[in-house]
Amino acid sequence: MGLLRATALVAGIIVGASIFVQPSEVSRHVSTIPAMFAVWSTAGIMSIAGALVCASLAAIFPQTGGVYVYLRETISPAAGFLWGWAMFWSAHTGIIAAISMIFANYLGVLAPLTDLETRAAAIGVIVLLSAINYFGVRAGSAVQTAFTIAKLAAIAGILIAVIALAPPKAASAPAIDGPHGAHEFVLGISAGLFAFGGWHMVTYAGGEIRDPARTIPRALLLGMIIVTACYFSLNAAYLRVLPLETVLNSRHVAADAAGVMAGTRGASMVAVLVMLSAFGGLSGTVLAGPRVYYAIAQDGLLWRAMATAHPRFQTPHVAIVAQAAWAAALVATGTYRVLFTRVVYTEFLFFGLMTFGLMRFQKRRFQKRVTPAALLFLAGCAIVVGNQLAADLKEAAFGILLVALGIPVYYFLKRSRSRARHSYVNH
Repeated sequence: MGLLRATALVAGIIVGASIFVQPSEVSRHVSTIPAMFAVWSTAGIMSIAGALVCASLAAIFPQTGGVYVYLRETISPAAGFLWGWAMFWSAHTGIIAAISMIFANYLGVLAPLTDLETRAAAIGVIVLLSAINYFGVRAGSAVQTAFTIAKLAAIAGILIAVIALAPPKAASAPAIDGPHGAHEFVLGISAGLFAFGGWHMVTYAGGEIRDPARTIPRALLLGMIIVTACYFSLNAAYLRVLPLETVLNSRHVAADAAGVMAGTRGASMVAVLVMLSAFGGLSGTVLAGPRVYYAIAQDGLLWRAMATAHPRFQTPHVAIVAQAAWAAALVATGTYRVLFTRVVYTEFLFFGLMTFGLMRFQKRRFQKRVTPAALLFLAGCAIVVGNQLAADLKEAAFGILLVALGIPVYYFLKRSRSRARHSYVNH
């Protein structure tokens, strides 16, 4: 992949279906339009800072594996393993499950679905995209590029429609009765961060990108600029058409906005566009994860079969199948809100550790001063994780316990690998 496809991978993963849902999740925690845009601004700034941290690490370690490699090299192999463990059991597969549920929910705008049918549709799209990526990264990235272009065209279409068809006066009241305060504001940021999530995933395929030391940082920055512009524009469009209270209570905010402007047909057209958006975002996400599991397995810390490439397609086919199976299980058992919340605080726990690792590595190896972006992002990670613990200790503790369960597994696998090497040497 070159710069165009790598940038498409960044923008395509981030500008997924979540922007057509998360404004409602954000508005649950803030009660004024200025506060809503402040949440999105803060989430965007944090994401750009995180992308800069990731770009610095990608330039130092331009190989396949992304955050796993960064944690392994700057903190410890155990930290890298725990990231891969958390990715598989909650973070990355949780993203796949959540976005597939958005796809299925918007499918329900076109044809009413029962809960069972909605979950079956979500599982179906996971299986389809996993099959596409099974046959090669070129096929997967080509699909990603095509759907990224389609998504950006769809967003442009929505914005043009709002300008041309929206009522001349803003529909939104400046404020509604609702939650307020720093605690709720940070929860709103967490919801916004899920919509910005995915900026790190292009680094998972670092070994398959041409000149990754230069291409990955450029792709991250270009992708983040595109995403930030899209998000601010879409939120402004929603609030021009819908009252803030309607945005808060909507499950299909984009379709509802289109319905105001163009009736049922407009809502159906937007539902199709959101499904395309979800499909494109899922394509990049499904492509990215197995490369991490592959890298961990090559280090001898996962099932050995995950370290094998398909003899014909040269893809981590076992890891792709395993990821699809567990994401489908999460769809069958979880809810959208629980899934995305768990994803955010789990990821930002490790992003904070990754940033600390970069700061320590640069000081030790290059004698560099800590950059403002790294300090900003590290502080933001601590606030997001700490605030989620305070908001829902039971759920957050469950997610952290799930991560901690990987510690004995790591040492068991490490011991088993040492025994195998010892046995090999003796023979």
